[in-house]
Amino acid sequence: MVGAAVRAGAEVSVTVRLDKRVKAAIAAISEDVWTPIAYPNAVFDEPTGSWISVAEVAEIDFVAFTSKKKVDQVPGRLVVRRVPDLAPQSQHGQPTLFDLWRHHAFFTTTPHAVTDTVAADKIHRGHAIIEQVHADLKDSALAHLPSGKFNANAAWLVLAVMAFNLTRSAGALGGGPLARATTGTIRRKLINVPARAATSARRLILHLPKGWPWEHAWTRLFTAVSDPPPSANP
Repeated sequence: MVGAAVRAGAEVSVTVRLDKRVKAAIAAISEDVWTPIAYPNAVFDEPTGSWISVAEVAEIDFVAFTSKKKVDQVPGRLVVRRVPDLAPQSQHGQPTLFDLWRHHAFFTTTPHAVTDTVAADKIHRGHAIIEQVHADLKDSALAHLPSGKFNANAAWLVLAVMAFNLTRSAGALGGGPLARATTGTIRRKLINVPARAATSARRLILHLPKGWPWEHAWTRLFTAVSDPPPSANP
């Protein structure tokens, strides 16, 4: 696919797995060529449960698909972004002897004269946003795809988009960490609530768990969508 795109005159930017060859190329990058960058918005790092706002980028010449015959090999650039590895590596608060990093690499055929290292990383990171949405949708209604029937696929796609928009809106209204959480997290913490419904004096009462950590977020959501708008007259 990459070779066909290049032969057609297109430029390619694809994420690569950190296999032995890619790791060897990253290790060959000199320490003095890493360029610090700052995210315009912090990115939540799931493995460490923290927000990452600082990173460094560098690149090295790279030929992809060297296991293929010569005509199918594609020369280009391996652009690498590294972020501090904040996962605990020691016990009892003992610091590490040197900085630890986690690397994210992608291969691009775009010439350096067109986009330098920092610009190439920024463009590729923008592409990754839609991948996060795809992963979120696959954790929802898109898990039912594919079906052998076109209309069923179309219906599930519509349901997936509706569920995604409504769930993310619920998280935003709840506020706090749920404002930027995935739909799966919002479903677990805000929607699938172990509550008991009761009726008293023709009023429906919802008994929520005592000491529930998401009480305030749920209350903000309930107030935003259930209470009537304030009257214009005092």
